[in-house]
Amino acid sequence: MEFTTGGRLEVRITPDDVGKRVSVRQFTDNPDGGEKFTDTVGVLTSWNDGVLSITRKSGESVRVSESSLVAGKSVPAAPARRRGPSAGFPELARVTARAWQPVESEPLGEWELRAAAGFTRRANSVLPLGDPGRPLPEALRHVREWYAARDLPAYIQLAMGSEGTQELLAAELAEHGWSSEVSALVRIAALAPIGDLDADVSRVALSRAVDEAWLSRYKRFGTPGPEVLKVIGSGPSTWFATVPAAEGGTPAAIGRCVVDGRWAGFMAIEVDPAARRQGLATAVMAALARRALEEGASAAWLQVEEDNSGARALYDRMGFETHHSYHHFRSL
Repeated sequence: MEFTTGGRLEVRITPDDVGKRVSVRQFTDNPDGGEKFTDTVGVLTSWNDGVLSITRKSGESVRVSESSLVAGKSVPAAPARRRGPSAGFPELARVTARAWQPVESEPLGEWELRAAAGFTRRANSVLPLGDPGRPLPEALRHVREWYAARDLPAYIQLAMGSEGTQELLAAELAEHGWSSEVSALVRIAALAPIGDLDADVSRVALSRAVDEAWLSRYKRFGTPGPEVLKVIGSGPSTWFATVPAAEGGTPAAIGRCVVDGRWAGFMAIEVDPAARRQGLATAVMAALARRALEEGASAAWLQVEEDNSGARALYDRMGFETHHSYHHFRSL
């Protein structure tokens, strides 16, 4: 890893490089004496109060003190792959969870209990990725009590068509009186063809922060509370897209993308009904994909409800294929 110019170590990155792929070297204390350096490569997702946050390709977030930097530079992203990605269920489940994080969570063995004051089922449901560490009846009782203490219904999110253990758990939940309420598809695709879409991205503005105009188009809540902003703003490297309306006011279209290692997740793609069939959703997707490609992502994912035929047709044309479906089971 080369950092030098004329034999000198240099820090050639600044807070203006947030969103870029970088390589940094930091000095760390060596209890055995002598100098010790640690190198980190990934996307620079923030630089605040003297601390850099860098997300590695694996999705791991590394915090680096500005005072410990001895070298740093931006590095080009790897060439984009144009074939559809391969993905195991555990990897994709964790990536999708990191893109939509709850306000509070608690482990139960290898399950994660998540809550966000009721804002979306994804952020207010159990993510079971293994053994809860106790007999199932006892685990389900704990889940019901945990959500009841927060005045929330108890939900468990399960994937179908992914691996046998999830489908086995679904059968066991049914035996314990839980019922499936909402179904959606998790779909994946190569990212580069989405960035190559023939779309007018000149009207699409990208931002790291969500604003009131963006929220006015996102109709998934009443008055946005802190839990809404926390969930929407979560993720390793999050971008918001806005297409302003011709005469101001509520935007004509919006979108959200979370870059996490090789994955770029697309969410909240919404278009004003009066502005549909003008290519705005495609433009939003293309603009976000191009930014994700710059950060080194190569694969795309999204979630779409099974009965949303219009969105499914759009994503079909972009090359998305269904990886698995997921269902939210509710305790009766």
